[in-house]
Amino acid sequence: MIVEERMVSFIRSLEQENTPILEEIESEALKDKVPIIRKEMQSFLKVLLLIKKPARILEVGTAVGFSAILMSEYMPKGCIIDTIEKYEKRIPIARENFRRAGKEDCISLLKGDALEIMRSLSGPYDFIFMDAAKAQYISYFPEAVRLLGKGGVLLSDNVLQDGDIIESRFAVERRNRTIHSRMREYLYTLKHDERLETSIVPIGDGAALSIKK
Repeated sequence: MIVEERMVSFIRSLEQENTPILEEIESEALKDKVPIIRKEMQSFLKVLLLIKKPARILEVGTAVGFSAILMSEYMPKGCIIDTIEKYEKRIPIARENFRRAGKEDCISLLKGDALEIMRSLSGPYDFIFMDAAKAQYISYFPEAVRLLGKGGVLLSDNVLQDGDIIESRFAVERRNRTIHSRMREYLYTLKHDERLETSIVPIGDGAALSIKK
């Protein structure tokens, strides 16, 4: 928890429900212990999409399709979403959820390794949502920047690791040390790449919001 728990509870108490299909999918995901974006990130994402009004969105990390469907409800008419997932078990669930939500025409699920698929894509994308394997963000970074158009937005979720990011690597559990070091490298790269302007926001489990100059 990177924000005081009572504050998080208060903010969440103000939230309105999503559409019925999103509420169903969220409930199913939580029951099956599938991670989806937190309530605070949901609101943040909605506002960003309404401000940016993207024509093309790329999502790295589909899971069961919750965030892609949520984005589809807040993007302009005619916008398309490409979303990447390699975990075989979740791909049919995501596709079924897109069908249930009536979003098959605007959401394309790209099956396979995220880096390989990103290398095969052509930009520009107006908005990229990074929510995949955290240790791989730094590997995806060059392709994400390449694919972004000028003024494009890169939103990276879960970058503060429940507060562990500020700890010494020796204070972090051994199994999490690789993720810890790579995420620190990723955040440093975001903040020091001259092509981007980036703000790191302590919301949910931490978000990095970058815009391509």
